[in-house]
Amino acid sequence: MDVLVIGAGVVGLAIARALALRGHAVIVAEATGGIGNGVSSRNSEVIHGGMYYPADSLRARHCVNGRRMLYDFCASHGVPHRRCGKLIVATNDLEQAKIEGIYEQGIANGVEGLRFLTGEEARALEPHLACTGAVLSPETGIIDSHAFMLALQGDLEDAGGVVALRAPVERIGRSGAGWEAHVGGADPAILPVDAVVNAASLGAQGLARATEGYPAERVPKLVLAKGNYFGCAVRPVFSHLIYPAPVDGGLGTHVTLDLSGRMRFGPDVEWIEREVYEVDPKRAESFYASIRRYWPGLPDGALVPDYSGIRPKLTGPGEKAADFLIDGPAEHGLPGLVHLFGIESPGLTSSLSLAEDVAERL
Repeated sequence: MDVLVIGAGVVGLAIARALALRGHAVIVAEATGGIGNGVSSRNSEVIHGGMYYPADSLRARHCVNGRRMLYDFCASHGVPHRRCGKLIVATNDLEQAKIEGIYEQGIANGVEGLRFLTGEEARALEPHLACTGAVLSPETGIIDSHAFMLALQGDLEDAGGVVALRAPVERIGRSGAGWEAHVGGADPAILPVDAVVNAASLGAQGLARATEGYPAERVPKLVLAKGNYFGCAVRPVFSHLIYPAPVDGGLGTHVTLDLSGRMRFGPDVEWIEREVYEVDPKRAESFYASIRRYWPGLPDGALVPDYSGIRPKLTGPGEKAADFLIDGPAEHGLPGLVHLFGIESPGLTSSLSLAEDVAERL
């Protein structure tokens, strides 16, 4: 088939690669001037274990399977990564009950190596930590997400696929048994293809509404949840990722590490109405309060505004977190069309597994 994948983020590139490796002719249309310029460039670069998500959900299945595939891919393609492990910590009885539930969910999801630790055992691993107990996830890691996306693009192009930059897809129309994409930008064009995959992330709902014949009632709402990150101006004191018990809309303000050894904190959850990426320095006040529950030694003045990302959520505050939504021909009845909605965390970890899923649906 001739396939158009819309969006050159990590999920779009992974899908395009999977289709090209199957022998299809693949074009990736990206509205910006480079790959990974949207949601994929604004995450924590964590390889997730898969213990947070309901059993048999797409998020659970693709996170666990995708993590295994991702470590193999990194090893075979020389993508920088480190399996550093993480501690999910509790600081009181209520949080202890939460992390016990996370542990049980992880076991149900087939997450390998999970262990319960007492507070003393956790502090033996991380002396600066304050907690009553913790869950150790040795399979959690960190990755250079941009190197990963470049490797995906390399495989795609080796298999004959191409990435078209500054090529915003404005609408999708029917054309016989296939589709035609109306591409804007400096060189507008109409591109006839056999199949279309909408992996446009924050733009997925708008593109779905601009798809001829796709029922408007199938387009889910888009809820924007901004996640702010603060850098740390002191020497890193942790060797594992440190996560508190989850909060509404996210996994709590946690300690992340990058491959250069830098320590940062976030993301928090800030419900917003429009895309705004500036980090408000005043939010540091809530960060200090959250972080000092498990790291009492955080010095005053150590937090520095860093960057932010926006989660393309399908549910809002107080609502049960939605699963990934993959709407393919078997669901909506239109041949050669797949829309992906709500691909937030753990989207990067899940990307290679999601790609196989989408390829099979086509």
